[in-house]
Amino acid sequence: MNQQQRPPFSSQGQTGIGQGGFTQQAGQQIQPPNKQQLNPQNQQAIQQGFQQQQQQQQQQQQQRASGFVPPQNSLVQSQPRIGPIGPGPLNANPIQNQSQQPGFRPQFAARPPNNGNPSLPQNNIQNAIYRAGSNSPAPSLIPAIGASIPLAGGSAPPVISPSSSLQSQPPNPSNSQSFSYSQIQQSNSLPRQQPAVVSPENAQNIPSAIVGRRAYPQQPPPQQFQNQQNQQNQQFQQQGYGAQPGPQIQQPRIGQPPQQGFMQPAAVPQFGSIPRPPQFGSTQQPVPFGAQPPGFGPPAQQQQFGFNGPQPGFPQQQQPQLGIGQQQYGANQLQNGLQNMNLGSGNAAPQSQQAQAAVNLLQRVPQVSELETLTPPPNMSSQLSVSQSPHAICPPVYKRCTLNSIPQTQALLNKTKIPFGLIVTPYRSLLPGEEAVPIINPPQIVRCRRCRTYINPWVQFVEQGTRWKCNMCFLTNEVPAFFDWDSESRQQVDRMKRFELTHSVVEYIAPQEYMVRPPQPVVLLFLIDVSFAAVQSGMVDTVSKGILKYLDDVPNTDGRTKVAFITVDSTLQFWNLSSSLSEPQMLVISDIEDAFLPLPEDLLVTLTESRSVVEKLLANLSNLSKATQNNQNCLGRALQIGLKLIGSIGGKIVIFQGSLANLSEGALKLREDPKILGTPKEVALLQPASPFYKAFAVDCSRAQITIDLFAFNSQYLDLATLSGLTKVTGGSLYYYPLFNPANPQSIQKFETELQNFLSRPLALEAVLRVRASKGIRMTRFHGNFFLRSTDLLALPTVNPDNSYGIEMEIQDNLQTTTACFQTALLHTTSNGERRIRVLTLTVPVTDGLGDIYNKADQYAIAALLAKKGVEKCLLSHVEAARDELVSQLCDIIGSYKATFTSSGQNAMLILPENLKLLPLMIMSILKHIAFRTSGITPSDVRTNAQSLMCVYPCEAFMPNILPRFWALHSMDAIAGTLDDQTSQPIFPPRLNLSSEKLERHGLYLLDNGVDLFLWVGRSISPELCSLVFGVPTYENIIPGKLALPRVDNDWNKRVWNLIEYIERVRVLTMTIFPGFYVVKEDGDAGLRMAFLVNLVEDKLDSGNSYPLFLAYVREKLNKPSGGLF
Repeated sequence: MNQQQRPPFSSQGQTGIGQGGFTQQAGQQIQPPNKQQLNPQNQQAIQQGFQQQQQQQQQQQQQRASGFVPPQNSLVQSQPRIGPIGPGPLNANPIQNQSQQPGFRPQFAARPPNNGNPSLPQNNIQNAIYRAGSNSPAPSLIPAIGASIPLAGGSAPPVISPSSSLQSQPPNPSNSQSFSYSQIQQSNSLPRQQPAVVSPENAQNIPSAIVGRRAYPQQPPPQQFQNQQNQQNQQFQQQGYGAQPGPQIQQPRIGQPPQQGFMQPAAVPQFGSIPRPPQFGSTQQPVPFGAQPPGFGPPAQQQQFGFNGPQPGFPQQQQPQLGIGQQQYGANQLQNGLQNMNLGSGNAAPQSQQAQAAVNLLQRVPQVSELETLTPPPNMSSQLSVSQSPHAICPPVYKRCTLNSIPQTQALLNKTKIPFGLIVTPYRSLLPGEEAVPIINPPQIVRCRRCRTYINPWVQFVEQGTRWKCNMCFLTNEVPAFFDWDSESRQQVDRMKRFELTHSVVEYIAPQEYMVRPPQPVVLLFLIDVSFAAVQSGMVDTVSKGILKYLDDVPNTDGRTKVAFITVDSTLQFWNLSSSLSEPQMLVISDIEDAFLPLPEDLLVTLTESRSVVEKLLANLSNLSKATQNNQNCLGRALQIGLKLIGSIGGKIVIFQGSLANLSEGALKLREDPKILGTPKEVALLQPASPFYKAFAVDCSRAQITIDLFAFNSQYLDLATLSGLTKVTGGSLYYYPLFNPANPQSIQKFETELQNFLSRPLALEAVLRVRASKGIRMTRFHGNFFLRSTDLLALPTVNPDNSYGIEMEIQDNLQTTTACFQTALLHTTSNGERRIRVLTLTVPVTDGLGDIYNKADQYAIAALLAKKGVEKCLLSHVEAARDELVSQLCDIIGSYKATFTSSGQNAMLILPENLKLLPLMIMSILKHIAFRTSGITPSDVRTNAQSLMCVYPCEAFMPNILPRFWALHSMDAIAGTLDDQTSQPIFPPRLNLSSEKLERHGLYLLDNGVDLFLWVGRSISPELCSLVFGVPTYENIIPGKLALPRVDNDWNKRVWNLIEYIERVRVLTMTIFPGFYVVKEDGDAGLRMAFLVNLVEDKLDSGNSYPLFLAYVREKLNKPSGGLF
């Protein structure tokens, strides 16, 4: 090629490096490399690259006759060509972009400037130019070299030195403007630097052939790359996307944020704001809400981490593209793409360290519909278990971990800032349609000889199945013969069908060696307050009638159940219920300071033998105490006598309290001060006023006695002190503020909860132990129990409603691929059978931050943080607990951003898809009664809320902090009807908790886990009033706490189906029968506020709206002195 045929962008002879590492000069044929110097396995790839270079050379020579422009590379961000670098006419006819052709793969031409040949010019800038158009793979990266590039014509091109250091030519004094690229280091020996950012104004003065170019070494590509690329292209073609358009963007390395592509803006539209206008060079139109921009790529690519593609949710702009049909890549993205193809410096983050598609919280409205299932991210495949049974995965309703992919080291765990713990509900009540826990009665309970782990689906059989390897300590143990041979039928059996190997939750019938004493019977001691306040409130009459009504529901299958009654005011009143008596006999002890047990044999009687006497007592109890004027109550002394009565056996003490215990041991005073509510001094009201009750509870726990408290709040009761009885002994607190016996709703709530309390299965004299894989240690426990040792919880009676939060740490580095957590609950059933319930959870172990974040369980995290927050409230004050919750959230977001984003994305609040609702949950916890900064919340109300927060399982916790909200007036034909398969009602779509969803003509149902609210808009149609309420107009609807009328029509029946199902589930999960309130839009202000406070996404007196909360979190993250990270 003569001088006149040279490209207009260079006045020098063109030089470059071919794919195989050989040199080429303008006008010369391409010479293949010396094959003796190459790895034999790469010779075929190099030969293919040589042939394709020859074809490209011929094509370019034919096109240069009419003027030549280097082909644009889809892998390089470049501006449209503005003008020539050297002398020559402006090219107006660029060739077609080869990157748009199917099967296009980039080919790079780069080498040290003279390649060791002194005859070649040192200052040829084309030595660093990418060449495009080949399907051959790319070579590995070396340190990229940049130089100062004069922007005005007439000066010599810069020198690119073959050394690793940056050697720029001194600037030309005659040049009025210059542009410098900083060196981007790709090797392990040199520090990584950020590339220079080019503004749109300066980009016009930079030659398009120079922008973004990097140099590459003479190294043949690995042979396996071509096979890998062919497979990727075939997958793309099968999905209908054609050949893969260049290397995919690789995730950032651990500890290094991903770099933005060239000319990509970092600013992001804020929550609810108008999207940014198209940036410089953009040819894309704004993407509609929820739409996918055309040509963005297959779904697999869209799930890659980064922000080049729009996320579902708020409208977004696609990032600018510098050529129609081209993909844009920056220098760092190009490097990442090569590293994803196993090329480059070899330091690319493995797949386990990559994060999934992140969600910018500022651009997305929370999707509350995802809260219906509470499904954690998948952790293990059941196919990896020894039996490959689908039941080998532990159901999350029994046990769930905050991390479904556990880091190998504590240092890696600390970097994530995510709390590491378990939420365990070992003895939960079954919901309709759920399978019962399999019961096993083996000849021998198979356990590991060293760590005492029970055999489970995640063990391994070795030595031809004769031994099994423990998945905790990896000791091999013998397999008993009955696993393969049934001695009774004398037949061979399939061991893989045994429940121990197929189910992660099983229950063993324990043999004699698991019993310290004969199984205890069911023992119930009822302590009933009969002081003046309790009688006047209607509590005594309601309690006595309720116990009498549900006496048949008390567990008594073996006929051993025992009961006793003590009534309390300023005296102790014992009741002789001997079966030999026709009427109950009252024994009164007035000198409570020297109290004793009169007739102890006749006070605790067998229910079956003394049933008639017990019924007479309950029928006449309210009349016997009706005329009392006694305002004192000696609860403390009654508890001491009760311990003497049943201490030798164990059982349950059930307290019905309606007044303040103000006499004798444990006497309490009225200390409620409205002036300090909502202030830091309020913590004094939330802490016990007397140490007596907690010390007494410890004694009861040792005697296998559980205390349950039913509190009727006609006045201040000091629940902060009395709740210690239930917390230490594993009991429950049931609270009825402003109890009104004249309201049928109040009576129904108490009776329903009492019936479930008396009838549910009992697990007596139990202990709970949690085992974990070697290297993992339990550090803290949350819930109602007595901690007997570091990993042993004493539970005199297991409450099916209670869950237990367990914090853990990684003490030693985990050397295995999985970690196991096994919970064993040894207990006695109500019919006297000793059993062991075993729950086994297996979780993979990883060394990648991406896996840890992608597998985090946001529901378990929120529940564990709430339990920790309650403890912080009692140790410090409410405001300190609120600050700690926000700091925990900021730590998680900040750590995630520091790992997976660049500095240009500081304005974002991002989390992975599986954690996107965590900020909403934390904000809702802050607005919960347990943590709300309110000066009108009584201390008893806050204490009850905190007590429930400590024991909530995730299934009851989530509706309590994020109520469920439905529009009933817009229900379709199937909403409210029963599903044919599950017999459960079909709920309408769930709405966000915002008043923006309220319409004047609407009818809405809200469930906050404790109460149900039916909101009626003032413009509701008369027809809907008639269908639902049975009244003609809105004015005829009666608001308040009352039952919804039953009207004989389909619409009313469907609404009742929804209400009854919610009530049934709440009673089974937490023994809470929700109260029902009808709220009119212009009705009572107190009712309206009780409803509106549940719309947590709005701004109320107790906190900011969700967008303002996110803005507060972002401000806290951006504070340099925050010290969060």
